[in-house]
Amino acid sequence: MGLFDKIKNEFIDIIEWVDNTKDTIVYKFPRYQNEIKNGAKLTVRESQVAVFMNEGKIADVFQPGMYDLTTNNMPILSTLKGWKFGFNSPFKVDVFFISTKQFIDQKWGTKNPITLNDVRFGFIELRSFGSFAFRVTDAAKFIKEIAGTNESFTTDEVAEQLRSMIVTKFTDAVGEGNIPVEKFAANMEELSKLGQDKLNTDFLEYGLTITKFLVENVSMPDELKKEIFNYSRLNAIDMNKLAQFNTANAIKDAANNQGLGGAGIGMGVGMGMGNMMTNMFNQTGMNNQTNGTVPPPPPIIQFHVVVNGAQAGPFNLQQLQAMAASGQLNKTSLVWKNGLANWLAADTQPELAALFMNVPPPIV
Repeated sequence: MGLFDKIKNEFIDIIEWVDNTKDTIVYKFPRYQNEIKNGAKLTVRESQVAVFMNEGKIADVFQPGMYDLTTNNMPILSTLKGWKFGFNSPFKVDVFFISTKQFIDQKWGTKNPITLNDVRFGFIELRSFGSFAFRVTDAAKFIKEIAGTNESFTTDEVAEQLRSMIVTKFTDAVGEGNIPVEKFAANMEELSKLGQDKLNTDFLEYGLTITKFLVENVSMPDELKKEIFNYSRLNAIDMNKLAQFNTANAIKDAANNQGLGGAGIGMGVGMGMGNMMTNMFNQTGMNNQTNGTVPPPPPIIQFHVVVNGAQAGPFNLQQLQAMAASGQLNKTSLVWKNGLANWLAADTQPELAALFMNVPPPIV
């Protein structure tokens, strides 16, 4: 081989990257000490972008296609090199190929529980995991912010950074999503969309786009599950029907346990009902004497009750009697009915006072 052939072989005239891997994001073209020949051929295949870097500065970016490298298609590099009137000699520059294909089936998960503050359950700890897919949408920005000047950069190297960011942003998305914690399991799709939107707002700064984000599971401590189940059951119960059911059971128990205060409870309810009936009859008699017509029945007295810190009701006297018998209603329970300006203790209301006359005290 002559001297001319040796020098000729040191000049690069074809620049391309054939990707035989599934996980390479960045590939640096191996120039070594060779110089790129003026007019060299650059081939950028589909799902690739070529980035030219001069002395650590990003110069020209080439989209898919074939190029003859001249000053005409390297305007930024020409400016950096000072080629004002074109050039004929070889040049040195770092060439990075970036894969813009979609990298799928990337796993994410919470190594440690994420803590959220729920208005009903207080601070809660959740664990979650799923999968995501991403692609590079701004090659120059990705190299600058993530890859640096590494000769090769794979999904394994970027995945750990992405997972940490995903957990942080997913936590923010859940906190801002206003989805009740008890409905997480039924709203995986909505959680996934919230997470993807939140992630893409920040990932664009790194030249990345999350193309798919899936929440596959959200788990919580067993104690919290039990509390949520109880809460959901309470919300699903028709309190009026529950009170009627409890009333029927209370009357049955009172009949079967005369020696244990059942008769007294019945007497208390009877007195309350008796007072109501007396008032009804007196009112009816007065109306009959006045008009000679049968008046409409008086309105049923109903009370709202504060149960476990929440408003419940309204309940009629029969239902309230059952609640008193079961311990849901006591003398200090706050009650309200039409006509009252404020919530008051139950034993301040004449209609309810009789309910507590013979209710056994709580067992200490």
